[in-house]
Amino acid sequence: QVQLVESGGGLVEAGGSLRLSCAASGRTFTSFAMAWFRQAPGKEREFVADIRSGDIYTNYANAADSVKGRFTISRDNAKNTVYLQMNSLKPEDTAVYYCAAVLAYKIPVAGPPVGANRYDYWGQGTQVTVSS
Repeated sequence: QVQLVESGGGLVEAGGSLRLSCAASGRTFTSFAMAWFRQAPGKEREFVADIRSGDIYTNYANAADSVKGRFTISRDNAKNTVYLQMNSLKPEDTAVYYCAAVLAYKIPVAGPPVGANRYDYWGQGTQVTVSS
């Protein structure tokens, strides 16, 4: 078992920045691959970024108008925390952002993003609102 607690959300103007944090407790943090997902009102939950257990391999959403180049995922294993640095925020980034974890052996150490249903543990979410 692992418990995930997100923080750092809030209201920011377009073009601004936020850093989300997700603190994990309960099991060895390095055993987990971590990810961020988001869900806007009326939309399905979508992948944002992930970081695998080796801390080297990361993925970012690659859709049009995606987060790649604006968001950075990182992890501090000493603090049992994964971060999402979000720069150049846009109103369309408004959503509830969720941290997720899966035991690293369950997904490839490198490779494309895996679906939300592959993640076993979820935080409660943190609201990010970007005003225009």
